[in-house]
Amino acid sequence: MSLSKAILFAAVALLPITGAARAQNATEIQLSYKDKKFDPAEISAPANTPIVIKLKNLDGKAMEFESKTLKVEKVVAGSSDATINVRAQKPGRYEFFDEYNEKVARGALVVK
Repeated sequence: MSLSKAILFAAVALLPITGAARAQNATEIQLSYKDKKFDPAEISAPANTPIVIKLKNLDGKAMEFESKTLKVEKVVAGSSDATINVRAQKPGRYEFFDEYNEKVARGALVVK
């Protein structure tokens, strides 16, 4: 095997490790949705760290997790789970909501 092929092979072999290492640095938050309410309604995470929100939609109908300040939106089918990846944020309060029930289904991510 030539040196260039060996280097390419080694780089490709390390790709899954790099992704796993990045995921380990993220803060994982569990969140559920039922009866037009997020539980908990307020979640928190450390500043300057990627965030992974594990959302369980416990209702039979779809909902859409959306946050204009976090720049994320994701439709979650009824009775299913979703993973929402959020970039590292500066300290602050970031509102989120279910777009289908925006006036009542609201929550916040507090970054410290």
